[in-house]
Amino acid sequence: MREVWTLEGTWSPPVDGTDPAPEISPLYLTLLAGVLTNEAHVYVSGGGLEFQGDPTEAALLVSALRAGLDPEAERREHVSLAELPFESERRYSASVRRKGDVCHLYVKGAPERVLAMCDRALGSEGPYALDARAVQRAADEMASRGLRVLAMAYRPLEGPPPDPEHLPEPEGLVFLGLQGMLDPPRPGVKEAIAGCQRAGIRVVMVTGDHARTARAIGQALGISAHDGPVLTGVDLDAMSDAELREAVRRTSIFARVSPQHKLRIVRALQSYGEVVAITGDGVNDAPALKAADVGVAMGLSGTDVAREAADIVLADDNFVSIYAAVEEGRITFDNLRKATFYLLSAGLAAVLALLASLVLRWPPLLLPAQILWLNMVMDGFQDVAMAFEPGEEDMLRRPPRRRDEGILSRLLWERLALSAVVMAAGTLFMFHWEMEDSGSLERARTAALTTLTLFSNLHVGNARSERVSAFRRSPFSNRFLLFAVALALAMHIGAMYFPPTQFVLRLTPLGPDTWAKMVAVAASIVVVVELHKWLRRPRPRR
Repeated sequence: MREVWTLEGTWSPPVDGTDPAPEISPLYLTLLAGVLTNEAHVYVSGGGLEFQGDPTEAALLVSALRAGLDPEAERREHVSLAELPFESERRYSASVRRKGDVCHLYVKGAPERVLAMCDRALGSEGPYALDARAVQRAADEMASRGLRVLAMAYRPLEGPPPDPEHLPEPEGLVFLGLQGMLDPPRPGVKEAIAGCQRAGIRVVMVTGDHARTARAIGQALGISAHDGPVLTGVDLDAMSDAELREAVRRTSIFARVSPQHKLRIVRALQSYGEVVAITGDGVNDAPALKAADVGVAMGLSGTDVAREAADIVLADDNFVSIYAAVEEGRITFDNLRKATFYLLSAGLAAVLALLASLVLRWPPLLLPAQILWLNMVMDGFQDVAMAFEPGEEDMLRRPPRRRDEGILSRLLWERLALSAVVMAAGTLFMFHWEMEDSGSLERARTAALTTLTLFSNLHVGNARSERVSAFRRSPFSNRFLLFAVALALAMHIGAMYFPPTQFVLRLTPLGPDTWAKMVAVAASIVVVVELHKWLRRPRPRR
């Protein structure tokens, strides 16, 4: 969601070199601390600035560049002696640097964490007693405007650290200043979140940011109401698992959380039977990504460990892509459901018709070659074409289906049985009618086979929507399906009037009166399914 970052406060080096001691300027040292406690890199190229590393740290380098500092030159001048990278549990990073014969410890991190390490603040005239409450109020005010706030501090050292691999927790630091960065949502994120909510998907923010920052961003994105609760990692530590289970039902914003907290939140949501998808990018996010029903790792900023633990990797690190994936997933599942319903109902109709003819002791309804041909003209093209069916208008306004619901819903199983019985009965009716009218078994079988073919090609229109009338779905919205139906009918009609296929399939041409009867009988499946859709339409809840 990161795109543009804004620095609160600037420092510009004097152009005439008259500043007698820039090293004691609080703004200069604030910017410098952001550069030295930093693992990102910014490169100036012909097309602008190129970034490598964490976006938050890259933003600190950009703020230094805009103020006139050269991050790479400062790093070369201040030689690194020891580094302590940022960790979500630690909530700060530190670096020991040497410039000439003088060593300094620089620290950046969460304001409340850094302030706890400080006992003085640096002013334009030198250090003075720190008013931690005043600084915290300033940090809270910045955070309430949706800014991500970092505090900077430093301390002179007597010499290099004795054990560079294990730096002790800093103390006695001199507070330098705050940097606030604006992390605006990418275009479309707010709309995507609103779309998820309309689709019955609850969006929860789990972040390491300050609670006020999280609240401001969550409200701006529509994740939480203005007075919605915000829980922090400290709150979660004080809660039992049972209390957390109750809290996750009414809380949509969690701030200042660690990866362990994220794992607890996932399990609390799953305890209610929720299907949980969670995003993560760090090494410590791997347990939560693994525990979630769907783990989503960041492809651009994520670590290899996070990507390996996840089920899905976002190539663009964009929440809008998740929303688009939900839409495509629903369309794919819906089309799979439609094709399954169509194939099973048409196939069951043929089986019921054949079994009924045996029970009634009629001559075999269809020959083996005709059954094979029926599979080709009934199932060979239409089921494949249904994969290209466009999504329905209310696709993203439907609630998620139940976890235990199969490919076919209870409603579709009911419609499948009804459709199969209607098509089987219509086929038997045409076979008997033609047998009685003409006395020709070959004509009767041709009529039965053609009636089943017409049934299936009309029934595919019924299968295009579970609830919407077939007459409200334009046949041109899926040209592949329209072509498949036309091809199947053309092949069958051609087989009836082409002598070689007449001989192989034992077919005979039928007259206009028989065609009229078959079309009228086959149209009954549209009437029956339309009536079933109307009777079983969703009723509005009071």
